[in-house]
Amino acid sequence: MEFNEDTMKKVLAFAGSTSSTSINKQLATFAAENLAEVAFDVIDLRDFDMPIYSSDEEKENGTPENAVKLASLLDEYDGYILSLAEHNGSYAAAFKNIFDWSSRIEKKVFRNKPLLLMAASPGGRGGQNVLNGAKAYFPFMGAASVTAFSFPNFYDNFKEGKIVDEELLEQLKTAVQEFEEKV
Repeated sequence: MEFNEDTMKKVLAFAGSTSSTSINKQLATFAAENLAEVAFDVIDLRDFDMPIYSSDEEKENGTPENAVKLASLLDEYDGYILSLAEHNGSYAAAFKNIFDWSSRIEKKVFRNKPLLLMAASPGGRGGQNVLNGAKAYFPFMGAASVTAFSFPNFYDNFKEGKIVDEELLEQLKTAVQEFEEKV
């Protein structure tokens, strides 16, 4: 199938993690690779280093350049694929910080666009705590729709850049298709 890049829908895929070996970035990338008719870009949050958010920091130094850069980038896409790392049952601190700065620029961080929200973990719960919290909260932050996917036992179920468990692979493909239809 041939695509016209000028009219083609595009999504941005990234992990809610700044780990150089992020399992969530691997999952977000794999999910994006399964899009059928939507183009995608993958970013790394390590490229958007920011000071810890506080009202004092914002008042004294303004909005960090990387926050403005990320906000501008978010404006360019028709939807988002986000796979969240779970740290102690919640968002990774770096993601939460970047998310907080982004919301200061545009309250609707997800720009009233669709979101494929995922979480991967080495354990059997697949990041359910962070996933459930984000599913409840992100619509208030501009996620027009949330399609969710939990990926447990990452190191058993993901090998050589792909999902090897057939049932989980089918679940992901279904989630990607549902998301793509909303984009």
